[in-house]
Amino acid sequence: RAASAALVGGSVAIFGALRRLALALPQPAAVRSRPGRVWRWRNLLVSFAHSVLAGLWALFSLWHSPELLSDIQDGYSVSGHLLVCFSSGYFIHDTLDIVFNHQSRSSWEYLVHHAMAISAFVSLIVTGRFLVAAVLLLLVEVSNIFLTVRMLLKMSNVPSPALYEANKYINLVMYFAFRLAPQAYLTWYFLRYVEVQGQGAFLTANLLLLDAMILMYFSRLLRSDFFPSLRKGSAGRDVDGEKFLID
Repeated sequence: RAASAALVGGSVAIFGALRRLALALPQPAAVRSRPGRVWRWRNLLVSFAHSVLAGLWALFSLWHSPELLSDIQDGYSVSGHLLVCFSSGYFIHDTLDIVFNHQSRSSWEYLVHHAMAISAFVSLIVTGRFLVAAVLLLLVEVSNIFLTVRMLLKMSNVPSPALYEANKYINLVMYFAFRLAPQAYLTWYFLRYVEVQGQGAFLTANLLLLDAMILMYFSRLLRSDFFPSLRKGSAGRDVDGEKFLID
């Protein structure tokens, strides 16, 4: 447990260093001209780095040890354990970044999500159970790569509709493949095979709440990118008001 805590702390430090690096990177004029966007741009760059690293790591872990999928409750791999510690550090760092930069009001949904992820991951690290479920959930980071690119393109006002259009459809496919599909499978698995008591009950409740959040985000995404005529009350809003998705 002490070693795992050290790994989580090291991950927090790594993302703190990435945050400082993001400060030194050049910013698009559309970002520099709006003070409210500077923090959000930097925050999204760090989120993008986590998505690339964690998404590819989750894919590698499952590809390297496919037998883990046959034992979601008690399967264990060193790679999966390290990945959960790594992502726990990111969620802790991002929570602190949001709170200390006074962005809690505009990003409260992500604070709720991070609290759920941190508490669930800590329980997995302590007990050593359901680590495979966490790795499956972290496949969502593959989808988040394209979701974050979507937001960065919106913020930077890139004068290339073709680039946004291409990412829009790739993002939709990745959303189904790496967010909705793993989430649906795990929800089915937990409701059918996991005892609703103790840690199992806690993780099942977390999973069901996450289901609701994911469906809400998917609805926003569809309205914004594919059915703009269905958007309501969004006139005059811009990306400063949301972290990843806008209505």
